[in-house]
Amino acid sequence: MVLDELILGLTVGTSRRRQLGMVRQELTAALERDLLPRQARKELPQLLDEAVLRPYIQVAQTGALRSRLVNGERPPTSEPTNAARLACLEILRREAGLPDSAIEVPGAVMLRPVPQDEQLRALRRRLHRDVSTARSPGQARFIAVLAVMLDTRARAGELVVQRISDLSEDGRSIGVLRRPQHGTDAPSRPETIPLSTLSRAALDRWLPVRVELTETLEGSANALWVSLAHNHAGTLHDDGSYTRRRHGMPLQQRGLIRSYNSGRHRYGLADLLPLKLEQLRRALERETAAD
Repeated sequence: MVLDELILGLTVGTSRRRQLGMVRQELTAALERDLLPRQARKELPQLLDEAVLRPYIQVAQTGALRSRLVNGERPPTSEPTNAARLACLEILRREAGLPDSAIEVPGAVMLRPVPQDEQLRALRRRLHRDVSTARSPGQARFIAVLAVMLDTRARAGELVVQRISDLSEDGRSIGVLRRPQHGTDAPSRPETIPLSTLSRAALDRWLPVRVELTETLEGSANALWVSLAHNHAGTLHDDGSYTRRRHGMPLQQRGLIRSYNSGRHRYGLADLLPLKLEQLRRALERETAAD
């Protein structure tokens, strides 16, 4: 696509690059459905023209250009996603040498409310109760991820890069590589954080499971969080078929977020866990700041 080289040359953070990838995917889908002028496929100024972008933005906000279904549907995209989409388009226009557009950018995004302290205490009590009775590999991983997050306040992207080697030999602490956010140039910063009794019990439950999942794989033996089942992603062959990624592969950020979204209901925690993983992380940041 005409955008590929432009995006590849940008110096941005991991989160912004992921958002730019979303915009590229949406524009590609819009072109494939003939929602945009055919000439826009070949000419960057045409693709990024305000008159072309406005109908694209309107359609994208409805969710119609989503690459994946959410509970069998394509719901409208969230306000944070809409704001990120507009910010990415301005970045692309500037990089292409085009003037700032007159497309209206929404004001500050209202953050979703976060769980209060009592809710966090109730969550910890519930996980303590459930950790010894986890009935499936999915529940064992779900509880372990939550427990480690409760201790470390790690973001999803920081969790999925954790390795077995980040655990101390006695299992009482874990390393987290704090990553800069919002495209900043700040270097990553390692931290070592003590693990609670809950986290140690949850990891004791999860680690034997991950050994079984990874025992026949090379390259996954050091990943702390791994997939539980065959993945939709894989190798695309010339005939259009895929070789699916098998279970036991390092868990990706989208996979972790999907498991959180589904696990809230599957394991009966919807009343204690907020809709978004980021809401939980912000509640933990507030809790730590209050101590």
